[in-house]
Amino acid sequence: MPGIKALRKLQLGRESTAGTAVAATTIWRGLGTLEDTTEVIFPEEDIGYLSGVDRSYIPKVEGQLELESVEASFEQFPHILEMGVMTATPTTDGVGSGKIYTYNFPTTAAPTIKTYTIEGGDNQQEEEMAYVFCEEFTLEGNAEEAWMMSATLKGRQIAPSTFTGALSIPTVDDMLFQKSKLYIDAIGGTWGSTQKSNTLIAASLTYTTGVIAKYTADGNLYFSFIQYTQPEVKLNVTFEHDGTATAEKVLWLAQTPRLIQIKTEGSALTTPGTTYTFRTCLLNLAGKWESFDKIGEKDGNDIIEAEFRARYNSTGAKFGQIVVVNELASIP
Repeated sequence: MPGIKALRKLQLGRESTAGTAVAATTIWRGLGTLEDTTEVIFPEEDIGYLSGVDRSYIPKVEGQLELESVEASFEQFPHILEMGVMTATPTTDGVGSGKIYTYNFPTTAAPTIKTYTIEGGDNQQEEEMAYVFCEEFTLEGNAEEAWMMSATLKGRQIAPSTFTGALSIPTVDDMLFQKSKLYIDAIGGTWGSTQKSNTLIAASLTYTTGVIAKYTADGNLYFSFIQYTQPEVKLNVTFEHDGTATAEKVLWLAQTPRLIQIKTEGSALTTPGTTYTFRTCLLNLAGKWESFDKIGEKDGNDIIEAEFRARYNSTGAKFGQIVVVNELASIP
């Protein structure tokens, strides 16, 4: 029977040993299909054949997966963070049911990430890819919409197999942009101290992880291991053209470092804790404004877009982190 789009699925498994495939333990509630990026070379040669001949070789094998833009949730966003930022150990919020996952951006030492095995396909054929890590992810939101997440994943190679059976579709709580708040503070202060109300229209966080595949001559065509290089973190913000925007533009021209937090809350936790009552995502960044665009327009009023580059600041001893609070005792 031909493949049916409605029967596509992606299933994830967290590897105990990087590169050793494991059975899937959860279903990804989103879109995407595995892509075999194996490279085939046909050598150029002068051998007297106008047609050329079918000499060819494969110098390396590799696969990738574009997780297409889909509504972000407090339960599944951590999968992307585990693959690209670091592996987080949850803490319990006092006597509450909330589990706090803190993903600190790396500063002076390479982080430890969690590699995955991913199964993908439809009713016709399943394929799987091991040693999967995240190269880049984006979290973007607009007024009146949900936050949307997407990511570029890379793995060693893709091979036919069969789906792990009997997995339940996980329950998720979607992150809504309207439930977000913007805070901006001096670099020596604390994230989340000073709210900037009635100004945030849109935001987009792009995190290039700096994790790359490293190939060495060790007898295999797939990559040998992963290497950490410098990450790049940028936040694009659309403000109302108001007092907040004009004040931050002055600080951009002065190249004054700032602390930015975007806090998004979801549904109530079963039991409130010491710090959190709701499922929560915190985007905490230290850095400087890199650019302010010229004045634009939306719905008949003026707006302005700005780009913030996160970088470590010695005064505040901060770079950035993403904190996710849900009720999962562990990432499935």
